[in-house]
Amino acid sequence: MPKLGVALKRVLVGRPQRSDRLSHTLLPKRIALPVFASDAMSSVAYAPEEIFLTLSAAGLASYAFSPWIGLAVVVVLLTVVTSYRQNVHAYPSGGGDYEVATVNLGRRAGLTVASALLVDYTLTVAVSISAAAANVGALVPFVAQHKVIFAVSAIVVLTAVNLRGVRESGAAFAVPTYAFMFGIGTMIIWGLTRILIFGEDVRAPSADLHLLAEGDAFTGLALVLLILRSFTQGCAALTGVEAISNGVPAFRKPKSRNAATTLTLLGVISVSMFMGLIWLAQLTGAKIAEYPETQFPDAPPGYIQQTLVAQLAQAVFDDFRPGFYFVVVVTALILVLAANTAYNGFPVLGSILSQDRYLPRQLHTRGDRLAYSNGILVLAAVAIVLVIGFQAEVTRLIALYTVGVFTSFTLSQLGMLRHWNRLLATETDPAARRRMKRARMINGFGAAMTGIVLIVVLITKFTRGAWIAIAAMAVFYVMMQAIRRHYDRVSAELVAGETDAVLPSRNHAIVLVSTLHKPTLRAVAYARATRPDVLEAVTVNVDEADTKRLVRDWERRKIPVPLKVVESPYREITKPVLDYVKRIRSTNPRDVVTVFIPEYVVGHWWEQILHNQSALRLKGRLLFQPGVMVTSVPWQLRSSERVVARRPETPPGASRRGYESAPQDDGKPPATPPMPPPATTSGRRT
Repeated sequence: MPKLGVALKRVLVGRPQRSDRLSHTLLPKRIALPVFASDAMSSVAYAPEEIFLTLSAAGLASYAFSPWIGLAVVVVLLTVVTSYRQNVHAYPSGGGDYEVATVNLGRRAGLTVASALLVDYTLTVAVSISAAAANVGALVPFVAQHKVIFAVSAIVVLTAVNLRGVRESGAAFAVPTYAFMFGIGTMIIWGLTRILIFGEDVRAPSADLHLLAEGDAFTGLALVLLILRSFTQGCAALTGVEAISNGVPAFRKPKSRNAATTLTLLGVISVSMFMGLIWLAQLTGAKIAEYPETQFPDAPPGYIQQTLVAQLAQAVFDDFRPGFYFVVVVTALILVLAANTAYNGFPVLGSILSQDRYLPRQLHTRGDRLAYSNGILVLAAVAIVLVIGFQAEVTRLIALYTVGVFTSFTLSQLGMLRHWNRLLATETDPAARRRMKRARMINGFGAAMTGIVLIVVLITKFTRGAWIAIAAMAVFYVMMQAIRRHYDRVSAELVAGETDAVLPSRNHAIVLVSTLHKPTLRAVAYARATRPDVLEAVTVNVDEADTKRLVRDWERRKIPVPLKVVESPYREITKPVLDYVKRIRSTNPRDVVTVFIPEYVVGHWWEQILHNQSALRLKGRLLFQPGVMVTSVPWQLRSSERVVARRPETPPGASRRGYESAPQDDGKPPATPPMPPPATTSGRRT
């Protein structure tokens, strides 16, 4: 079974890579773009749709606000991209927003950013995969009816690919990402060409449906709040920008410049596709309703609302069906792969937080393929819980989405403001001061814009699910504080003092005995070899006949170790041994007590259930006793040959002498008496 597990792991993950191969996994810009920017670019597949979906509550007339809302989102997006270009140059170590906030605003601000990003990354996976399920459902009705199953399966596959390493996952995802950019770009250009140049009447499938307002018409303050909520939904297009600042170490040199170039490409491509889709949706009359069954009264029976991208593809490529299928398929693929941004950001951030002792140490180290495999698995597990809990519904998940990312945006930009102010206080070169002031102005504008969006998000989304994200951030914050306090407490407790190197007065050794057999004799021999000051064997009397037999055999074999019988009127094993050890310790507090426990080593999992249970319970209790050392003396049973490729009877050095196993017994004494290798048994009948 272990060999099968290793073989399966190698098939899925690949051969382990040496640490000195890390430089070969660094990414060129053409691979880094799909790895780190796929989330932000894929947001254009659902962010415009969310704008129209939210506005639909006020009826068709509210769609007139969509271009202006889109422009507002673009202004924020370009501001954030420009601001993060400053970040990657100033802090190229990979700490990203967490490092910026911690260094410039303090530990609490850094932890707030970290908790916001951890929530955001898990939601990135859940939202992207759920949006992919919705797009695939436009082609495959089975997926539309079983979105949760599709989403969970996609997360599992994506996890397996990422466990193979950053470079391998980037190479695998590069083609679908560029295919998405080509497909959406071609659809927008061809659609606008048909409408604006050729004058054709390109109509979306929902263009002729009558859209009803949800309840009474929205006016006054209600309409303002609806527009603001639509704006915050569209701001989902900004998610993923921060991942590049966390992933700077994965770029090839010069790292900062390559990361900044990738950010610029990301901004230009995302803005072009985002505004192109909104414009095309306006021209084709596409309609998206939050409640299509009631807001489309004239819809045909069994009407299934397609996503905005699917409607636009159907309208633009109405006479070229392969074009429609291509756009829908690559959109679904990019939405699945968009989660890859989180698979690169979350593990790196987890490793940094682990190094700072805010998360478990297991998240700090890289796995076989030089990826942070533990972080990848944690991210996948949390994302699956979110997908199942929210039934893979994008609209329900996206309400939680932008809270975390805009919290990190705002605190990061405020941190950069303090960074530039600190540098300006000591800089005297006029050219450098002008450059710093320009950068400070950019980060200041970015802080103002993202801060406004954060306030709007909290106002418009709090009761619609944003409170869940805030609560999750609070849980992460408290958890990381608790982990840090634990690690600090343990570190302080383990500091070596002057008296810690003092030797104990004596070593009182105890060998636990249940039956006189090979494992017992091996444990006694090993205990004698350690040369303790006092050595005795101890058995617990739970069966009078067995105990008398053991004492007779012990005396008959003349074993040079005294055997002490500890009475157990209630037939317990653990408590009498513990009481006996405590008595020794109380009599001589400066002595150390070493307990030798024979244990079996077995080859089948079910054998572990049949053996060693008493030994495990006793060992677990003894480990909590101060001044008590517990030593397991293993004895390999024959079944362990399936794990260890040598027979228990094979003496050391037999292979050098030409023996495959122990020499056969021919009635003559062997030149070198075969000795059993280290083996194991329980400390009492199990």
